[in-house]
Amino acid sequence: MNILVTGSAGFIGANLVLRLLDGHFAELQSIVHGFDGSQYAAQAATFASLNILGLDNLNDYYDPSLKQYRLRLIEAKAKEHPEHSYRFVKGDIADKALVDSLFEEFKPDIVVNLAAQAGVRYSIENPDAYINSNMLGFYNILEACRHSMHQESPYTGVQHLVYASSSSVYGGNTKVPFSTDDRVDNPVSLYAATKKSNELFAHCYSKLYDIPTTGLRFFTVYGPAGRPDMAYFGFTNKLLKGETIKIFNYGNCRRDFTYVDDIVEGIMRVMAKAPARSKGSDGLPVPPYAIYNIGGGQPENLLDFVNILQEELVAAGVLPQDFDFEAHKQLVPMQPGDVPTTYADASALERDFGFKPRITLREGLRQFARWYKEYYG
Repeated sequence: MNILVTGSAGFIGANLVLRLLDGHFAELQSIVHGFDGSQYAAQAATFASLNILGLDNLNDYYDPSLKQYRLRLIEAKAKEHPEHSYRFVKGDIADKALVDSLFEEFKPDIVVNLAAQAGVRYSIENPDAYINSNMLGFYNILEACRHSMHQESPYTGVQHLVYASSSSVYGGNTKVPFSTDDRVDNPVSLYAATKKSNELFAHCYSKLYDIPTTGLRFFTVYGPAGRPDMAYFGFTNKLLKGETIKIFNYGNCRRDFTYVDDIVEGIMRVMAKAPARSKGSDGLPVPPYAIYNIGGGQPENLLDFVNILQEELVAAGVLPQDFDFEAHKQLVPMQPGDVPTTYADASALERDFGFKPRITLREGLRQFARWYKEYYG
């Protein structure tokens, strides 16, 4: 089984590679497909050895040393599991020649495309980065998947493309919780528009070329070694420096926070079960295409979130016991491109894969605070 993970030095990508190297993929195959003992043994034998290729451009959108740290964790894990093959390539999915050559050489069975330019506010400052990575780069991945179908036997091409979408596609929707059945035609940021375009591109390629694709709409992912541009990480940095943090929409925002381990568990289950290929009455492929939300299903008020964060930072020794939190927060209006509420209806994920996020916000922030203390000293 050859698995290509793009964005493999990123927050979610690195955690996915670590879990794959730990050898849980066969177990999740058995859970998702309901295998009995003998079938599970066969699956375990099939996936006893994974070939994993990581691809990342290691850009400087945020501190590259954090990406290098994640890569070192992966390299250490790979040495612990010599039964698996792991290789990392530094490169950009916007480089079509590179993408094509990697597909030709590696012959991936499953592709997990997590490479993307992230961030809502940065898409206002640097739109070019989003067009290059999120649209042109994703197109290159789709084209490579398409042409993989025509390579020589015994390789049969990419059997499943799993890709990152975002809760941002819901834009200004006021109906909650957000369902994948909702219309998402009114994005409020370029980032959201590029993610919606990914879903449209994927549907087109699923229909035209019978490529099984699954898009995952992530809801505010957090955890240890996460992205420094995310609120919980930025708040921590500012509080540690004695600076004031700005809480937007006067603290009335609500976010469906999802711990990274839950996100990775969901990705792996989805990887293990591609949408089924079938023919319609016209003899043409019915698009093997799916979209799922992955979110905690319990939106948290932003003020409650920052209160829990500062409590866990104090408990971990990042902030002093007598830290005056009230003196370091400022309630400010909503900022452009943001939305007041995100709230996932993840019932389809639970129905089809027997999974729903389980890690509480306090537990997740506790793990982040302890990691921050260890990493930054």
